[in-house]
Parts: sequence; C-alpha cells; structure tokens
Amino acid sequence: MASGKADGKVRGFQFSPWNLLLIIPLLVLITSLFNTDGPRLFGMPFFYWFQFVFVAVGVLCTWIVFVMTKDKPTSERPDRLSVDELDEGDAK
Repeated sequence: MASGKADGKVRGFQFSPWNLLLIIPLLVLITSLFNTDGPRLFGMPFFYWFQFVFVAVGVLCTWIVFVMTKDKPTSERPDRLSVDELDEGDAK
C-alpha cells in the first residue's frame, strides 16, 4: 500500500496487519452498542462502566500495535542516502 516514487523513496501509509487492531477502540464510538442501563457493576450503569473498560482496552490495543510494529522497517530496501543528502539546510 506504500507509494513508491521515482526517486526510490517510499512515502505514504505502511500497512501492517497489527494496525487492524486499532479498529477495536473505535467501537466505543458506536453508542448504540452500550446505550443501556443494565447490567450494573457496583451500582454503576452499563453505559458508564463499559466506557471505562474500553479506555483500558484502547490503551492495551495501542500498546500491542506499538510493540509489534516499532522495529519494523518502513522499507525493505537498504537506505542509499547519505547524511549530506538528508540535510536540507545545507548551503552549497
């Protein structure tokens, strides 16, 4: 899904199957899933405690995706640019 350019640089979205796990925290936006009063937990309506649980689920999903993708290279090819080519502020 990455868009390769003529200059050999890879730009854009780098797809990883682990990123699909980030869809789970978005389910809390569908309020019809949890817009009920029962069951209650420690006297708290379902609407409230479900949101508290989903905060923890969202943090857990985000952490898992971070850990599983942090060492993944954005490109399979070796980096062919030198430090001088990367320095945009270099006055020639």
